[in-house]
Amino acid sequence: MSSENRLSSLAQHHSIKEFKELSWTGSFEDYLDIVADNPRVLRNAWQRLYDMVVAHGMEEYVDNKKKIIRYNFFSDEGADGKDAIFGLEIPVMKLMDVFKAAAQGFGPEKRILLLHGPVGSAKSTVVRLLKKGLEKYTRSPEGALYSFEWVLPSEHSDETFVSPVHEEPLLLIPHEWRHTAMEELGLLNYEYPLHHLLNQDLCPPSRFYFQELLGRYEGDWEQMISKHIRVRRLAFSEKDRVGIGTFQPKDEKNQDSTELTGDINYRKIAEYGSDSDPRAFNFDGEFCIANRGIIEFVEILKLDVAFLYDLLGATQEHKIKPKKFAQTDIDEVIIGHTNEAEYRRLLNNEFMEALRDRTIKIDIPYITRVDEEVRIYDKDFNNESVKGVHIAPHTLEVAAMWAVLSRLEEPNRPNLSIIQKMKLYNGKSLPGYTADNIKELRKEARREGMLGISARYVQDKISNALVAREGHGSINPFMVMNALISGLKTHSLINDEETKKRYRELMSLVKQEYEDIIKNEVQRAISADEEAIEHLCSNYVDNVKAYTQRERVQNQYTGQSEDPDERLMRAIEEKIGVPEARKDDFRREIMNYIGALAVEGKTFDYRSNERLRKALELKLFEDQKDTIKLSTLVSNVVDRETQSKIDVVKQRLIRDYGYNEESATDVLNYVASIFARGDAKEGD
Repeated sequence: MSSENRLSSLAQHHSIKEFKELSWTGSFEDYLDIVADNPRVLRNAWQRLYDMVVAHGMEEYVDNKKKIIRYNFFSDEGADGKDAIFGLEIPVMKLMDVFKAAAQGFGPEKRILLLHGPVGSAKSTVVRLLKKGLEKYTRSPEGALYSFEWVLPSEHSDETFVSPVHEEPLLLIPHEWRHTAMEELGLLNYEYPLHHLLNQDLCPPSRFYFQELLGRYEGDWEQMISKHIRVRRLAFSEKDRVGIGTFQPKDEKNQDSTELTGDINYRKIAEYGSDSDPRAFNFDGEFCIANRGIIEFVEILKLDVAFLYDLLGATQEHKIKPKKFAQTDIDEVIIGHTNEAEYRRLLNNEFMEALRDRTIKIDIPYITRVDEEVRIYDKDFNNESVKGVHIAPHTLEVAAMWAVLSRLEEPNRPNLSIIQKMKLYNGKSLPGYTADNIKELRKEARREGMLGISARYVQDKISNALVAREGHGSINPFMVMNALISGLKTHSLINDEETKKRYRELMSLVKQEYEDIIKNEVQRAISADEEAIEHLCSNYVDNVKAYTQRERVQNQYTGQSEDPDERLMRAIEEKIGVPEARKDDFRREIMNYIGALAVEGKTFDYRSNERLRKALELKLFEDQKDTIKLSTLVSNVVDRETQSKIDVVKQRLIRDYGYNEESATDVLNYVASIFARGDAKEGD
């Protein structure tokens, strides 16, 4: 390919059409036509932010009798889920309720939004998503908005002065008749209230040029607007400091409020003769450049008290006070985030009462559902993203279980363990617990999700395990569990030994849970002979039928009639905890189920009855484990016939459960060592 062809090939990725749309300029009259066709361009910052999130769609579902709305925007599908948020549907719903109320002008638009939670709970990610989303939204037709620039006559050619705070062009209509003008344009009955357009005024430099040019045209507003105003499309960009601002506190000696409101340009004082001339002032503080968009305060509660006054005015009155100038109107979403320690300091600081009164706090806790926690780790550590390393099944799951357990409060119910509580939160059913019970459990917990191990720590330790796998082609749950526990020694946020001791105890529970999982998988792999299960099922059903109908069974080998095989039936039923006193009920239940299927013209299949399927698998496993002699694995003395059977089990683990050769061998060896110790359990 020639160099010219390479250039042309690359150039195809650039959209000239999009560039022209985003670079659009026109007259004020052109803009009035746009407003008439699409009043949405006039939305304020809160309205635009709310619409941006809703535009991505939402899904409704019910969880423990509570209606939950999942907003697709927070899945970050546009960036392949890079900043996707999992398991925080309820906090996000509360956040969206605030956005909606603010968009309608019900009061939250005069507040600071404070995202509060422990370290690593996705507070920064939420704000990053909103900023990134606004950038993209304002580049779309649905999110279009406009500002203006002054065209100023000069000796050689016209110069332009871009509105430094990206003002709405309709603010050029004088206050005295702006209400009447908007009424004539049909804007007062728009779906959103547009009060911000009635109350705001131009920024100091725009006001300066407005008055100077209006005087030059002897008060002819139309002439002045037609000749000196050029409306332009506005696209937010954090990198270009347009519509999106970020402020991060520094040490107290270096904090300066001019970073928020702008500062004097001393080089221009000589040109304009005064430091109170608005042309000699840089309106480039974070509040200025974020006008009509969003400003993020990183660790907002670390701000010096001197910043408090600027912040309070910006949120309540929507005004800032640049040095030596009148108060200037702004329209932006002010959102900050802070951790638990800083928030407690705010509560104890009497000088911050005004800030507390103007703050809406949204708790962003850690996730308390294992499945959602797994999704966080799977985003970065899966068998597609981690090249050359196989991540054994349940590796991420055990890490997630430990992290979630560290965030849960011990249940105060006598027959409920913390492991069972974790399973209930994860959607598993337990006897005696309903959706209402689970809601009560969550209400009883006062600080659940606000303490514990962060996902960030777990991700670091999974990375450590990947690096330190010492030639292994895979990492397994034990490698990750060891990395998680050993890392506690140097954990910067956990200093007391009591907490470390509790986390080690929780890991013991996770290890036991993992052992139960892999024993069950190995049992199912051993008993996965479909033909043998079907034969056992047929034998069981024949005996149950004879028992319930008080008949005899014909022995398939001797051909003689015999009583139903009570020993066989009980051996299967005991595997799933059917007591002797309930055996008749269970058997009638099975026969009624088979009969109902027959009426519908359907054939009974053991797979359709979960309890019976599990019982048959466990019975077959019990019958076959001695012939496979799994425990001989640990002795390294395995005959050819046994090895052949073990290889079949290994292939089933690979095929059905996602293991590879190495991890399947490891699991079989470990389960074999459990059986060798004689402490194997036979399922729940």
